[in-house]
Amino acid sequence: MDIPFNGAQSSFWGPSSPTSSVNSWVNRSHDLHEDPPAIMESIDSIALHHNGYTNDIHSDGSYVSQPSSLPDVTLNANMVNLTLETKSEGPDDRSFHLLDEKESLKVSCAEKFISRLKCDSSTRVKVVSIFGNTGDGKSHTLNHTFFGGNDVFSTSSAQDSCTIGVWAAFDPVLKVIVLDTEGLLGCTSHEIRRTRLLLKVLAVSDLIIYRTRAERLHNDLFTFLGEASRAYSQHFQSALQAIGSRVDFGGPLSALGPAVILFHETNHTSPLKSTPTESPEDVIRSRFAQLKLEFEAFSSLSYLGVQTVSPPTDFSQLRSSVYEVLKNSSVRSPRHPQVVYHTLKVLNEKFNGEIKDSAPVLFSDEYFTCPSKCLSCGYRCQGSMGHLRDGQPHSCDVLCSYQHQYDNCVYICKSCHSNGREVVVLPKTSSSSDTSWYGLAMYAWSGYVLECSHCGVIYRSRQYWYGNKNPEDAAVRTEIRHVWPGSAIAARGAQNAAQKVLDGVTYISEAVASVSSPPTRIVSSWVADQIAPKYWRPNHEIKECCVCKRGFDSGDTKHHCRSCGEGVCADCSANAMPVPKWGWKSPVRVCDLCFKQDAETTVADDSGQVDEAEVLVRKCGEAVASTLSTVASVLDIPRGLIKDSARPSYWVPDSEIKGCCVCGHEFGPRLALHHCRDCGEGVCDGCSRGRRAVCRRGWDAPVRVCDLCMKQD
Repeated sequence: MDIPFNGAQSSFWGPSSPTSSVNSWVNRSHDLHEDPPAIMESIDSIALHHNGYTNDIHSDGSYVSQPSSLPDVTLNANMVNLTLETKSEGPDDRSFHLLDEKESLKVSCAEKFISRLKCDSSTRVKVVSIFGNTGDGKSHTLNHTFFGGNDVFSTSSAQDSCTIGVWAAFDPVLKVIVLDTEGLLGCTSHEIRRTRLLLKVLAVSDLIIYRTRAERLHNDLFTFLGEASRAYSQHFQSALQAIGSRVDFGGPLSALGPAVILFHETNHTSPLKSTPTESPEDVIRSRFAQLKLEFEAFSSLSYLGVQTVSPPTDFSQLRSSVYEVLKNSSVRSPRHPQVVYHTLKVLNEKFNGEIKDSAPVLFSDEYFTCPSKCLSCGYRCQGSMGHLRDGQPHSCDVLCSYQHQYDNCVYICKSCHSNGREVVVLPKTSSSSDTSWYGLAMYAWSGYVLECSHCGVIYRSRQYWYGNKNPEDAAVRTEIRHVWPGSAIAARGAQNAAQKVLDGVTYISEAVASVSSPPTRIVSSWVADQIAPKYWRPNHEIKECCVCKRGFDSGDTKHHCRSCGEGVCADCSANAMPVPKWGWKSPVRVCDLCFKQDAETTVADDSGQVDEAEVLVRKCGEAVASTLSTVASVLDIPRGLIKDSARPSYWVPDSEIKGCCVCGHEFGPRLALHHCRDCGEGVCDGCSRGRRAVCRRGWDAPVRVCDLCMKQD
């Protein structure tokens, strides 16, 4: 309020109190032009000796106050105007606002901090702070524990919180700085900022009292203390050690964590009690462990439970517990008040950046969203639960990552995409217009084909002898898609074609090693079975030579006459001649019976339709057979060279595989590396004995599959 000068002397403390000291400060302020805050600070220092109370100290550290006469202050003509802020201080001017709700210090320097505490700078003090939910009586607890029940800290019966920010007061008996904090769970839009403010106060405290009046210990208590312990260990401890290296912190740096007293007051339920097997502290520690929270940052943790059937609350046990903790200086030693202020100021400046306040999330999206996660990137589906039953596919806005075993990179026709169509194209061995055998022959020369249903063939991997471009350069755009559990991965026939050839070569080399057969006969038999023309008799039906009728042994080579297609031995097929009716324009192997036929008759029979594509495949096969026969003795060398190029794209590269996906044993010279045809992971031979077809990957015949995939099937 404002007290204007009215030309007369006015007393606002009482008619019988001395006024000379205050009036001398008022006169000096007028002569030296001191500012009003300095005047009020001087008045506060004088009022310390005339604050209306005389204290009787008990042996246990507690004391009670007796009212005394109030001092009288007279305003004279030298004071023109005086403003008193009745809301800025505590009820008896012994507490003051230290930090506001915006984390701003309300005291500008250490000297003013000591002056407001009304203590000597040489006094070594400890810091006690209190925490708890709003309305649980924190201020009332401090008043009765440290100040004999006097209203040093404001209390209120209103719904609004009576403590905003942090307030401080000094107990000259126990020599402690008492900090009263804003309550948790209060109605505020700055909850995150308030929590950070409380954690900074906790960091400078030697003892913290957590006050709760809940009938049972709730999770909010454990959550706050657990997160406070984690924040202290990860952030505040290093900052305090840096401060302690520059100033006299007053104690060992290895024991900076505050002690905790959990003051639990109940009304209708019994508090925790000791049993022969466990103490209340053991129950609290097990609760921390159950919630997976830590409390190791605190130097000690004690529980004090009081059941108050009818008021008032008995604070004698709490007062004794606090006194015992403060007496113990072996863990935490007292320090000068200016060190306390300097520590709080440094922490407040260090941890005072902008923070985004957000409302607490009551119901997480995970309560109602689909639980499926992408196998490739691990992100969760954003659709609602049960969306598949509604015909809605899995969806996620987060970009996925590529994994070899899932091969989740798809090609989209670039031309169709520019026209607003999303057409996915898959690599194939041949286009839809090619016959099966002709397409396989074309694949041997021109590689895989990308064919769009609207644009036709848009890309061939080996269209030119050199200078072939990647499909992404002109034909397609790539997109990494999520792989959801249960979804079928599209089969890609072209990526398996080269590996099928390699598997065939591996099979041949194993057969050569097992039966010691000449490589030429094994290769020729295999190639003949795979790409034989339709008019040839299959090898398994040929039992004897069609000319000499001599039976074939298991090691004998079976030849085919290019004219009649029957099986013939080498002695009965030494002649060669063109066979135009089947497309053989140059001389080829024929049996003696066909060779002896009249040349005119052979030409006259050239009236059938020639299957040029079928003959072309056979010619390519003979070239391959000849090549493999030549290098069959060193078959392992080309197989190793072409292994990487023949690897399907969903196979994990050998360089990224360290051990078997089933047993975990590392691969090396004694443990060969194989690939599961289903998942594409590396597997050892012992964990991949099973064989089955994997149609979704393009393997129609039984192939190697790891034990894990066999069980899933």
